Amino acid sequence: MTDLYDDAAALPRLLRGGLTAHDSRALRSAGISRSAASWARSKGRLGHPFHATYLSGPGAADLLDRFRAALLGLPPAAVFTGLTAALLYGFGVIATSDVHIAVPAGTAVPQRRGVAAHECVMPFDDVREVFGLPCLAPARCAVDLARRLPRGDALAVFDAALRAGACSADDLIAEVGRHGRLRGIRQARELVTLATPLSECRQESHLRLVFHDGGLPRPRPQLAVVDEWGVERCRLDLGYEEPRVGAEYEGRSHLERSRLRHDRERHNWLDVRGWRMRYFTDHDLYRRPDRIVAVMRTTLYQPAARPHRWV
Repeated sequence: MTDLYDDAAALPRLLRGGLTAHDSRALRSAGISRSAASWARSKGRLGHPFHATYLSGPGAADLLDRFRAALLGLPPAAVFTGLTAALLYGFGVIATSDVHIAVPAGTAVPQRRGVAAHECVMPFDDVREVFGLPCLAPARCAVDLARRLPRGDALAVFDAALRAGACSADDLIAEVGRHGRLRGIRQARELVTLATPLSECRQESHLRLVFHDGGLPRPRPQLAVVDEWGVERCRLDLGYEEPRVGAEYEGRSHLERSRLRHDRERHNWLDVRGWRMRYFTDHDLYRRPDRIVAVMRTTLYQPAARPHRWV
């Protein structure tokens, strides 16, 4: 999966699902024996995503084909949930190799490698069709994930769901209220108040959570910076407008020569206008978040130098 929320939102539009799913019984009814199916698989004429499940048709299988195949042999009440439904809704920013389904508590589910079944005590009162597949509502999926995932990824799911337009902040708040005292709901209740559609990637969400946990003032994500004529020149991952302090996450893409050249020009432009920028990497974010907090606290509360006059 991608770390970029806009890429995750665009992914469902790329799904085609042009293959046909069959189970072993359907193949036998069509006169295809087990050995014939094995031969067709060896020649690439049949896909075999799960035990006793096959895909046929022209072209390569995509995720939609895989999801349709996963439903074969499952109880009629089974619906897609969690990370799989999030992907279909456009906020699949957490990687998984399994297909995630939900079933009512007490439902017997065949054990199948690659399919993760979740028993749910809450009723399935809002099931929607996405590409013809039954999915729990997006807010329900987001809150379920926020209850189970690590805090940083839970906030990333909320941010990505809002940015994709899969649900609104009010939808998430209402859904949190429906989960009562289920395990992990305290975390979801805390994080839903921090969620924003402005964040653009998972690391930005993680960085914002580090600020929150460190007791720093809440920054504005994607803060627009304008020039002397009021024209927007750039956006900061996280920023404080009045003290002119900004923070950014620098991933691998920032090491590309063209990107590095652009970043240096941008940094110099901000510097001469009095902006104090701080840059953090994955090492800072995931191994020493306390240092991020210390650097930002010092930057925010130390006296700022007067900006250079631009001529």
